[in-house]
Amino acid sequence: ITQHIGAYSIEVPHPEDKKRLEPITFLDTPGHAAFSTMRARGANVTDIVVLVCAADDGVMPQTIESINHAKESGATIIVAVNKCDSPSANPMRAREQLSEHGLTAEDWGGDTLFCDVSALKGDGIDKLLDAILLQAELLELKANPDRRAVGNVVESGMEQGGPIATVLVRKGTLNVGDIVICGQHYGKARALINEEGKRFKTAGPSQAVKLLGLNGVPEAGDEFNAVDNEKAARDLAEKRGDTAHLEKLEGRAAGVTLENIFDTIDAASAKTLKVIVKADTQGSAEAIVESLGKIESDKVSLEVIHSAVGTVSESDVNLASSSSAVILGFHTRVDKGAPDVAKHHGVQIKQYKIIYELVDEVKDAMAGLLDPEEKQVVIGTAEVRQLFPLSKGGTVAGCMVTDGRINRGQVRVMRGNKQLHTGKVHTLRRFKDNADVVRSGMECGIRVEGYDAYQEGDLIQAVTTEKVAASL
Repeated sequence: ITQHIGAYSIEVPHPEDKKRLEPITFLDTPGHAAFSTMRARGANVTDIVVLVCAADDGVMPQTIESINHAKESGATIIVAVNKCDSPSANPMRAREQLSEHGLTAEDWGGDTLFCDVSALKGDGIDKLLDAILLQAELLELKANPDRRAVGNVVESGMEQGGPIATVLVRKGTLNVGDIVICGQHYGKARALINEEGKRFKTAGPSQAVKLLGLNGVPEAGDEFNAVDNEKAARDLAEKRGDTAHLEKLEGRAAGVTLENIFDTIDAASAKTLKVIVKADTQGSAEAIVESLGKIESDKVSLEVIHSAVGTVSESDVNLASSSSAVILGFHTRVDKGAPDVAKHHGVQIKQYKIIYELVDEVKDAMAGLLDPEEKQVVIGTAEVRQLFPLSKGGTVAGCMVTDGRINRGQVRVMRGNKQLHTGKVHTLRRFKDNADVVRSGMECGIRVEGYDAYQEGDLIQAVTTEKVAASL
């Protein structure tokens, strides 16, 4: 599963003038449903969306989601029907299904370009690239390179050299040495590196490069601007940081009032699973938080108290310890001293490579917080055949055990489907002797504490209470 956004550029000969090379930059966005926010960003910074649909599977739920994102962003859609070499391929089915979602092929009288391709064999890829270039010409996609750069962060993370941001320049030219402000962070562009690790002095419109030199990891999707003045950039970044911090605090501190005090007490007694999410990239961290937010349960609430990019550190363990949380790592390492501190504080650190596993285990953990449900299990049934009134008062029920066993424990008296009484066995006799257990096929006399109104045909059932794991 692609779980990150990758960005790379290629040069393609123009379909009408083979000597002229035209650059195309691709953002490869994940297909998994959890990454819809990343995909939405992918669509918002692109001019053309290539929607990949399999010829054998047809339209899947995430395909529909991608169509919606592409439509919202206003980008033109070209459909690539992949796996056309598969024996079970049916490209027409994909066309039919997509036309239901408003994407009708040109040869069916619509205005969407469809290209049949096979990624495995490379068939139809040239046609797809030609279609992209022709579409770009029709749309007259242009940008001014002679101005200060503006663009968006596609992905961000921490590497050995410090914070890195994969940025896509939308207009203008980004140069090494430019002062860049990006969300709450700023810095001087120390290096611009492409997907192959080559260093560049400049990056023009529609080029995607890794940018080194920011003073922190920006949010994926943030806009970046190249500016003249470092001091102004620093002031603006700090101001944005303060605003974000205040918003966070206001969100946290809801005061207690007389009216809501009882709600607060109830909320405190409710079960809450607290988690800290650490991932290798901003996009993954967001996707995980979003997926966890979609787990629905009335009985247990889930709270993500912190999510960030980077390794699991000692400060994460201390935060988890003070708030009784579990740490979830996704594609990330654990710092050297963190396991010892975690052991000391009794904090659990779980690491995952696949988002499905992470979400499923969190669901199981939430179910584990619930108190087990108590369930009554019938272990034996005796049918009342005859009644024996006692001289001292009271009645003994002469019974035949029809199923299981009756013992000196808890029983319930049933008439039809109606429960008349529950209580303990007062006496259990076989002929004249006291018995501890009477098994199926045997006769016995039973007296139940606090009950004498038996009728022939009543059932006396021996029951036991079992604890069953609760589910969400």
